[in-house]
Amino acid sequence: MKKIVQFYIDGFKEMTLGRTLWVIILIKFFILFFVLKLFFFPNYLKKNFNTDKERSANVIENFTKSK
Repeated sequence: MKKIVQFYIDGFKEMTLGRTLWVIILIKFFILFFVLKLFFFPNYLKKNFNTDKERSANVIENFTKSK
């Protein structure tokens, strides 16, 4: 197990282009998961219901509703 971990540590230390690509990937993940969630996916349950009981009743109603 120690050899495997050391292999990856050495590989990341020796990267030049790969390090830049990882930074780009992490920035993209940050934009996708944090920024877009804040602006485009508001918290519907917290916004429309005051208590946890009302929220859970709404979720159960929507899940058990047959079409």
